[in-house]
Amino acid sequence: MARTEAETHAKNPGTDYVFVGAVLAMLGTGLIMVFSASGVMAERVFGDTTFFFKKQLIFTFLGLGVMVWAWRVPLGLFTKTVYLWLLAAFALLLLTFTPMGLSAGGARRWLDLGVVSFQPLELAKVALVLYLGYFFSRKQDKLKTFSVGFVPPVMVTAALALCLLMQPDFGGAVFLTAIFFLLCVVGGTRLIYLILSLALSVGAGAWMIIQSPYRIQRWLAFLHPFQDAQNTGYQVVQSLYGFGAGQVFGRGLGAGKQKLFFLPEAHTDFILAVLGEELGFMGMSFVFLCVGLIMVKSFAIAFRQQDLQSRFTALGLTLVIVMGALMNMAVVMGAVPPKGLPMPFISYGGSNLVVMCLCVGILLNISKRSRA
Repeated sequence: MARTEAETHAKNPGTDYVFVGAVLAMLGTGLIMVFSASGVMAERVFGDTTFFFKKQLIFTFLGLGVMVWAWRVPLGLFTKTVYLWLLAAFALLLLTFTPMGLSAGGARRWLDLGVVSFQPLELAKVALVLYLGYFFSRKQDKLKTFSVGFVPPVMVTAALALCLLMQPDFGGAVFLTAIFFLLCVVGGTRLIYLILSLALSVGAGAWMIIQSPYRIQRWLAFLHPFQDAQNTGYQVVQSLYGFGAGQVFGRGLGAGKQKLFFLPEAHTDFILAVLGEELGFMGMSFVFLCVGLIMVKSFAIAFRQQDLQSRFTALGLTLVIVMGALMNMAVVMGAVPPKGLPMPFISYGGSNLVVMCLCVGILLNISKRSRA
């Protein structure tokens, strides 16, 4: 019997234009805010107020190209090649310890690719999600066992985290570990394994913070930023000043003052502080709305899947995007300790933007195969 139009639509819901529209709105907002936040610095350093904007425009078009590519290629390019993605992630992370690695702020987190630099952490997020989606879908009957259902994903996640800690990138390691734990919860891992491993992870993290003076300073700056507002708490304090000055409707686009060398690198991780100052509560509400739409639509894509690998992969990719956004918001508002996490689709930089677009493209690809 021929399918009715309603049945066909249920099995192939088509493009979610609200989801795509929210992503495009974030990308457009990012371009506008990078232009506004970076002009003064670009003029002083490069003699060109549009220097960072032009680079961000290139990154945006590249990201859109990657998104369309990931949307249109066979899904098996991601779901059947998970170990190749893992191998690529490990290789790039290890290359940061070679002459190709760029050292900045006492850490080697970037690769010099000639015309551009790339942060392997971003690819590692996607590779880990693809692997965990594959693992949890293939080992459902063995997830309650320790040696087969728990040890392999722990070892893979720990190996990636160790590479990051050697750079060092404590925040990146925590991010990957959080993805692992959340996917373990939905994947069906035994609760006792998660509790014990979580306790070990928290203990190890606390020990690394205690052993590292600069991490202790970051923690103290988070707890009492205004007690050392000219040193360890400076960035958070200046960010809060920006949000406070924005009030409801903001000072006006381009009229912000925190970007005038009060807020360091205002066009990167703390760009939301500039947005809050210039566009106020209304501008921030727009960003929150876009993030909320992306979250709801991404989860909807995941929950529509009957294929477990597609479902777990979609959930993981949603976590990569939404956790990145929420953690960045929390940092710039002083709700969590400072960490160099960019705001997806908005902060200046190509690595995060292109990989976030890759995540969206894979989600749209999975959505094409949705089943009621």
